[in-house]
Amino acid sequence: MRKSSLINLVASVSISVLATGVAISAQDKYSLQVPNGLAFSEFRGYEDWPVIAISENEGVIAAILGNPAMIGAFREGIPGNGKPFPDGAKMAKIHWIPKKQEAYPGQPTVPGAQHDVDFMVKDSKRFADSGGWGYGAFEYDAASDVFRPATTADNPPQENDAKCGYACHTVVQNRDYVFTEYGKR
Repeated sequence: MRKSSLINLVASVSISVLATGVAISAQDKYSLQVPNGLAFSEFRGYEDWPVIAISENEGVIAAILGNPAMIGAFREGIPGNGKPFPDGAKMAKIHWIPKKQEAYPGQPTVPGAQHDVDFMVKDSKRFADSGGWGYGAFEYDAASDVFRPATTADNPPQENDAKCGYACHTVVQNRDYVFTEYGKR
């Protein structure tokens, strides 16, 4: 009886140590920050935001999500009414590598491995020199389940500051630097 109890104790301790090691080694994505730029933590809870739109570009599919301030602005007609988005409006764009779901009728294209997540936040004072918007991009490695700030080696290349998306977004300056269309519902 004693030997059995000892074996159970050793097994329990081993499992506890293993579980603790896994928990410690898991990445806290909210601790990440683009050097001199946005922090992942500024977008805590983005996974639960409503969908603004979906898109496909350069071989990846995306869901563009918005916080309540962003969704409210779109519903008020911004940017089509000529007004700017309010400070505090945020968007998250999650990209996936598409895959065909062979087993489903019609073999639809669905999200496969996650590719990255991009963020935008409107803060006229903090980002006065980039149209009032701050940008951040975080690449995702599915094999290790880890995010990292995007760099100039990524596609598209990302500088290490919150203005990394500004150059691309100047072509939609008349839409307050926002490409995304809010679909009728």
